[in-house]
Amino acid sequence: MPTRSEEIARRRTFAIISHPDAGKTTLTEKFLLYAGAVETAGSVRARRNARFATSDWMAIERERGISVTSTVLEFDYQGVRFNLLDTPGHQDFSEDTYRTLVAADSAIMVLDGARGIQPQTRKLYEVCRTRRIPVITFVNKMDHDALDPLELLDQVESTLGIDAAPLSWPIGDGPTFQGVYDLRHEQVLRFERTAGGRRAAPVVSGTLEDPDGALTAALGATALGRLREGIALLREAGHPFDCERFLEGALSPVFFGSALSNFGVETLLQAVADFAPPPGPREAGHGPVAPDAEPFSGFIFKIQANMDPNHRDCMAFVRVCSGRFERDMAVHHARSGKRVRLTGSQRLFGQTRETVDEAYPGDIVGIINPGVLGIGDTLASDPTIDFGAIPRFQPECFARLRNRDVMRAKQFDRGLAQLEQEGAVQVLWERDGRRSAPVLGAVGELQFDVVRRRLADEYGAETVLDRLPHSALRVASGPLDGVRWPSDALRLADRDERTFVLFRSDWDANEFGGRVPEITLGMLG
Repeated sequence: MPTRSEEIARRRTFAIISHPDAGKTTLTEKFLLYAGAVETAGSVRARRNARFATSDWMAIERERGISVTSTVLEFDYQGVRFNLLDTPGHQDFSEDTYRTLVAADSAIMVLDGARGIQPQTRKLYEVCRTRRIPVITFVNKMDHDALDPLELLDQVESTLGIDAAPLSWPIGDGPTFQGVYDLRHEQVLRFERTAGGRRAAPVVSGTLEDPDGALTAALGATALGRLREGIALLREAGHPFDCERFLEGALSPVFFGSALSNFGVETLLQAVADFAPPPGPREAGHGPVAPDAEPFSGFIFKIQANMDPNHRDCMAFVRVCSGRFERDMAVHHARSGKRVRLTGSQRLFGQTRETVDEAYPGDIVGIINPGVLGIGDTLASDPTIDFGAIPRFQPECFARLRNRDVMRAKQFDRGLAQLEQEGAVQVLWERDGRRSAPVLGAVGELQFDVVRRRLADEYGAETVLDRLPHSALRVASGPLDGVRWPSDALRLADRDERTFVLFRSDWDANEFGGRVPEITLGMLG
């Protein structure tokens, strides 16, 4: 039996981040393919040979071809246990991505080879930098016309302020893309395309020496000459890979390939196994908690309901930070101060479920939420451990939501309460208005579409959404009685009875704050 230290050492818990359409979800599927977790890309081995989609499980995700919620996928590869956190790429769901990155120990940043660093890539990288998460870069879509590899490296360094150390190098691009040169092992890796990229790409390896001319014949003299020139230039002027600098966040190893055609995917996966850090200490209120510490501890970074219509339950995702998780164990719930029993512990793989009897630091465990658990909550055997709350993003879009059918009021209320608990939107109610038409606050407009769709699909509540012209939400405190609020401002409250004021603009909020200094107006956090 492996010891706890050995189990911790073989864990790799990482997230994949990217701008929309850079190929993040495709790369996720191909990791599962090369790890043997799927037989063909896009389907998983499940009981009785049933097949399910692996990461995008909501109907709206499949229809629109986007990820709107984070997914947890666990798989093994060459003795390493991976916990892959697939995150939404669209900026409207950046808050969900941020919460997921809190649970990750490292990240893969996927770039489109033709576009390089894009706005959402930059934002997500800054989150990684702030949280000191080491980042591996994968330049995807090299089977399309791409920017010059040296230009892509320069973009990474100049835009993100981090050194880039290539560990693979592309052989051509677009229709001439044939494979990569593995700088770690000094091997030329030539791949063969498979039908639709559904199976692992056969690979032929060799060296740059080419004494018999076979490599020249395979690649062509021009392509081989450019490859040799590029490798010589990297050895002369490129940044050498330094694992310590990578773990410190000062350097990013760079890999090139095509997730769609499987070129370079296994090289990248092996690098994650070799370089990505195992679980490390987590900061708590009384100091860092080491993963090999005896008491169990973890925190909830995600809550999701109705992942499987056959279950209709609510799942809380716990990142294990220390000790050993055991099924049905009773732990201290830091926010309420009460003891809770962690029942129904499960490991999720797409829509398939498997009971979890034990888990170790780095693992992600789904537990049935009895209604008392929230995002950011700490669960621990030791009552003194508290990892603190996960900050919320300031909403920028606001709308009033109305239920079309008063006969579905219970379904509307229950669904909205569940979506609020998941962090999908912020739900506010007018202090002196009807509770049947709450005000929703969201980071992006697409969140409203998801809320309406899920209310209809999962709770049978059809809704109407009326956009509001307001854009500045503030938490108000102080002597609030008798205050003359601006006529176009909305005085609101959340479920905890905190008072919020929704102004039409930041200028209006600042003007009111200067005119009524006894009222404190704070940002959501």
